[in-house]
Amino acid sequence: MEFLCYHRDRPGSIALRDELLEEHWSYMDRYAKEIIARGPTLAGDGDTPTGSVHILNLPDPVAARAFAFDEPNYQAGVYRDVLLRRWRNTLGRTMWDFPGGRTGGNRYLILGLGTGQATDLVAPPDRDELIAYGPLLSDNGATWLGTAVLVRAPDPETARAILTPDRYADIEVHNWQFGGRPS
Repeated sequence: MEFLCYHRDRPGSIALRDELLEEHWSYMDRYAKEIIARGPTLAGDGDTPTGSVHILNLPDPVAARAFAFDEPNYQAGVYRDVLLRRWRNTLGRTMWDFPGGRTGGNRYLILGLGTGQATDLVAPPDRDELIAYGPLLSDNGATWLGTAVLVRAPDPETARAILTPDRYADIEVHNWQFGGRPS
């Protein structure tokens, strides 16, 4: 089962986040084989972290909750909240398989928070700029709750346009970058 976990930073927690960086990476190392995509969201300056995205393949919702809430930054109070949803990897690849590589261009996390009838269940035909794409689902996978996308795009408006605009209660667009230990 695939899950998307988005930890949103608590205001004023940057120093604590920096202090816990090695603990965070060590924790993520334990999940290296399960990770489909990961990385921080960033403020408009492109440098200040605002959250942390992890998309993983885990056995069940209990394992996903353990991953999300045992994370060192969460335990220490870096994060103000957590969005944890089942997710379906419609591209069938990891971020490391993205043909565009780790650098170059602007990258975004798009979260379409759904209401009503499911939409955008299938990735758009032009997939060259998609890093990850899939529906957000209830724990049992039966109810559509939205769509999550990682994409390379020239600007936030182009990124947002990937999702059908009038079919979501809200569409969030966050600056995002490939995560992991620096090489």
